[in-house]
Amino acid sequence: MEYPKSQVCKSCDNCNEKSKTFSVLTDAELLILNKDRFEVVFEPGQMVLKQGAPATHFVSLTMGMAKLYLEGFDKKKIILEIVKPWKLFGGPGIFTDMRYHYSVSSLTETAACFIPVENVKQLIRSNPAFAESMIVHSSMNGSRNFERLLSLTQKQMPGRLADVLLYLSQDVHQTQKFNLSITRQEIGELSNMTKESATRILKDFENEGIIRLEGKEIEVLRIDTLREISIRG
Repeated sequence: MEYPKSQVCKSCDNCNEKSKTFSVLTDAELLILNKDRFEVVFEPGQMVLKQGAPATHFVSLTMGMAKLYLEGFDKKKIILEIVKPWKLFGGPGIFTDMRYHYSVSSLTETAACFIPVENVKQLIRSNPAFAESMIVHSSMNGSRNFERLLSLTQKQMPGRLADVLLYLSQDVHQTQKFNLSITRQEIGELSNMTKESATRILKDFENEGIIRLEGKEIEVLRIDTLREISIRG
């Protein structure tokens, strides 16, 4: 059966233009990357990768948003990142035990391109610049996770929630007024607290004039105050 590809995933040339990780590949190497890859469309809430499953592919979103999270004891989840298009994910298990070490599920209607691991490894072995770009990509992910670890383990709840709001505003939506693509429960999972605690502190921030809440819309009114709360922890 021939599965159609969306406009943004017809050729790896698109990724070469949009992803710094792939920008060092030649046309011939892009053909290797393009071999046997496929695109899948997910409805909101569907699993893209499952923690513990065999790591057979690198994945890059081509449309929509997803959450990348750890599944811990008693089904507790910690969201590490909101994934947007052209972000490459799948490691670190691909280079260790060939298992995915986290789960990814779609937040909106999402399309993802699945690239066979062996194709990527072949390019890593043959192209030093691509190997370096993969190391840079992995190092940036590691640094970001270290920062998240400090926030989740050493800050009080208001500081953790301030970090989440700054992350959603500056990194994910890149505006101080945005519609939430995640639930209150997921805000709690981003900040390592219960849904009830996250909701209460959001209301406190609103009462103090730091943010404005209206349904799923959030507007950051005093971003410097959020930064101060984040620093104080």
